[in-house]
Amino acid sequence: MATQDIKLKVDASGLSCPLPILKATQGIKTLQSGELMEVVATDPGSVKDFAAWASSTGNALVEQDSANGKFRFVVRRK
Repeated sequence: MATQDIKLKVDASGLSCPLPILKATQGIKTLQSGELMEVVATDPGSVKDFAAWASSTGNALVEQDSANGKFRFVVRRK
């Protein structure tokens, strides 16, 4: 996936649950259907939180990875 395809980047570093999900919810509302949002978080709980959030909202978690204590999620708006 090309970085230029990402329309919104949200930095939720240093925030604990549920704040990364709340920031993602606010961000996704600004996008059009099909656009991509990238979220970076440092809370290890965000891995399961983002999977559950994407499933419950109908948005697609299209990419997920982690490195150096940071968790990166790419979500496509439904």
